[in-house]
Parts: sequence; structure tokens; C-alpha cells
Amino acid sequence: MSTRRFLFVLGSSRPEGNTEQLARAAAEQLPAHVEQEWISLAEHPLPDFEDLRHDSDHVRPTEGNVALLLDATLAATDIVIASPLYWYTLSGQAKRYLDYWSGWLRTPGVDLKATLAGRTLWGVTALAEERQAVADPLVGALKNSATYMEMRFGGVLLGNGSKPGDVLNDTQALARAKTFFAQPAPLARYAFETD
Repeated sequence: MSTRRFLFVLGSSRPEGNTEQLARAAAEQLPAHVEQEWISLAEHPLPDFEDLRHDSDHVRPTEGNVALLLDATLAATDIVIASPLYWYTLSGQAKRYLDYWSGWLRTPGVDLKATLAGRTLWGVTALAEERQAVADPLVGALKNSATYMEMRFGGVLLGNGSKPGDVLNDTQALARAKTFFAQPAPLARYAFETD
């Protein structure tokens, strides 16, 4: 793929919440020729994920929200999971989206792992805590997912905010947003791996 195509997966139950606002601030910095697709998991909910890898034939979905998200995922060079920090990790909606990757790994004709290998996973999150280390489990979940999929990992853009619009007062986060997608994204590695 020569042209970059960003998929923004919005994992908040609140429309236009702090996480989405921070993601949009970062996306505004992307060049005009870069394609962007935004999918809200609240507006396009996925059904509960059923792990049928050992006892069912997998069929590629052709309609509904599952097909929409699969097709968008396969078409993206860059996947941005924008999830508020809920109980120190991803929202339920965002986690469910990643759970679906498990099923798509076994869907004939999809070849998800080979397709996503070398592409980039990013994260954006707003948290209601000054100490950003509380988001380490969320960051770890995304980085480890990228590592398993042999993707690049661009990191997680963190912002502070609780009430709607609070993140727009986080001048440091907004400054980081200006260059977030321009930074290099190395191949993801597990923390226990060494050079």
C-alpha cells in the first residue's frame, strides 16, 4: 500500500468525548491526502464475541457491523484504537473489537496476521488521573497485540480529562497530538525481548 489509510476505532460509549476529541486533534495534523475512516463502536456495536476456533467453520462476514469492521481493518495501513481508560485498560467495546481479531485470524480468505504484519497500531486515551502510569495496562495490551500481529506500534497518546471537553484544557496532550502520527513507529516487541 503506497497511500496511508487510517482507521479510527472509537471505543467510547460517549459521543465526542475526551478521547475522541484528542484523537481528532491528532488526526487534524495528518496530510490531506491521507485517507481517514472513523467508526464508532457505540454506533456500530459488535455482538458478544464467541470463541468458536476449535468447533466451528469460520465464514467471512458479508454484512452488518462485523463485516464493516473487518473490511475497514483489512483496508487500513494504520489502526488507531481510541478508547477511554476504563478500569485501567480498554473499554469493553474496544476490547471486544480486539477479541474479534481472534476469530478473523481463522477466517478463510482473510489472512489477518499476514495482512496486518508491518502495518501500524496506535492508541489514544483520555484518563481522569494525573499520573499517566495508571494507563500502563492499556498501553501494554495494545503493544502486546501489535507484537503478536507483527505490527508496528506507534504508542499511545495520553490526555487528561473527566468531564466532556476537559481534554481540550490539557495543553501538553494537545501539543503531543500535533506530532503524534508523525513520529516513527518501530516494530512492536514484547517487553521481555532483548536485542
